[in-house]
Amino acid sequence: MIIEQIYTGCLAQGAYYIESDGEAAIIDPLRESKPYLEKAEAQGTSIKYIFETHFHADFVSGHLDLAKKTGAKIIYGPKADTAYEKHLAKDGEEFKLGQLTIRVLHTPGHTPESTTYLLLDEQGKEYAIFTGDTLFIGDVGRPDLAQKSGELTKEDLAGWLFDSLRNKIMTLPDEVLVYPAHGAGSACGKNMSSETWSTLGEQKKTNYALRVDMTKDEFIKEVTDGLLPPPQYFAKNAKMNKMGYESIDTVMRKGAVALSPAAFETVANETEALILDVRPKQEFVKGFIPNSIFIGLDGTFAPWVGALIVDLQQPILIVAPVGKEEETVKRLARVGYDNSIGYLDGGFESWEKSGKEIDQIDTIDVATFAKRYEESPEIKILDVRKPGEWSGEHIETAQHFALDFINSNMGEIQAGKPYYLHCRSGFRSTIAASILKARGYQQLINIHGTFADIEASSIPTTAFVCPSTKEAEA
Repeated sequence: MIIEQIYTGCLAQGAYYIESDGEAAIIDPLRESKPYLEKAEAQGTSIKYIFETHFHADFVSGHLDLAKKTGAKIIYGPKADTAYEKHLAKDGEEFKLGQLTIRVLHTPGHTPESTTYLLLDEQGKEYAIFTGDTLFIGDVGRPDLAQKSGELTKEDLAGWLFDSLRNKIMTLPDEVLVYPAHGAGSACGKNMSSETWSTLGEQKKTNYALRVDMTKDEFIKEVTDGLLPPPQYFAKNAKMNKMGYESIDTVMRKGAVALSPAAFETVANETEALILDVRPKQEFVKGFIPNSIFIGLDGTFAPWVGALIVDLQQPILIVAPVGKEEETVKRLARVGYDNSIGYLDGGFESWEKSGKEIDQIDTIDVATFAKRYEESPEIKILDVRKPGEWSGEHIETAQHFALDFINSNMGEIQAGKPYYLHCRSGFRSTIAASILKARGYQQLINIHGTFADIEASSIPTTAFVCPSTKEAEA
């Protein structure tokens, strides 16, 4: 028996490769098929099943392409209505994989079709559960992603989740391994651990949602309290996973088009494409193509693309470090952005050498910022961190302007005013500054440095106090 967790940090996502006696199964695969095909080929196995725990909202799964390339059967649990052929498993149904058995446990709550897969070893002993977004390490899946107007509320789904956990999962032996679909950094839960696997016994001891003395009403309140709105791309990715999508191979071919600076400029003008610059932030602020948007490939790239680029069909032109162009196209496709139409051949250096126009963002360190603050305490400061970070501590005179909601909050700032932007490390403030600059806000000063540096400086900070967490985060 082989179980391998294939973890992708950018998405905080875990896919799984299970093998026994020359047969393999993949659980919750990412969009690209190559890693799974190469793994099976190296092991001399054939992929027999592709198990999906639910309709993923935070990434486009690779089940369709992988099934076409291998002949593997796509398995969903009950209530999964799709536009393509799949096997709709019954609760308790079992699938043989070599000497192993995989049993279907329908565990609705995160979504109506959410399913946990219980792996029985060669002796028929309960060995591991693959919980998708039903149970995380330290948390459970949010119950507000599959609501339908007038039909289900997040409280309804949270009640289902309570029953699923108590009746289907917590009854299993403590030594059963827990393999979830996500870890810390995913927006599919609230407070996930950085650990990517555990045992059920350990989770019973440490996971707030599995407390044995918790009533259903208490569970519903705790699970639904303080939920921020999901990123805008979640519903769109879930629909793609349900209805189908274009082959990743086609998407890669379309995006892997090298363009000279002149051709790049022509295509940008003719298509109104978004110019996406994925270089490190230190390089971007020194010089970039005018109207470019920065989202660095070395950060949490795909989730920020999904949160900020509203149209999945938006034509995208890529400015990437040389050698990272196809990686960028792939990462965009992972979250449903399938309309990459080319990249700048030779990277930004080729644009510089061509003599074409270059823009910059004024960037200062925390020490310089502190000195300017002392001289002019009335300067306008935008804190682009998340609501929870802002609530913990912030600069006394700062305005909260969360990057997550920048598209809906543009009316809160004025184009003719100068603004200083900061976050925790400079990554998000650089994204925000690039968006604002592309929209005509010219008087921007970006602060590179950590919030710890700000705390250690002379700049006064304060914690935000509010009697209601939900009011603070609304």
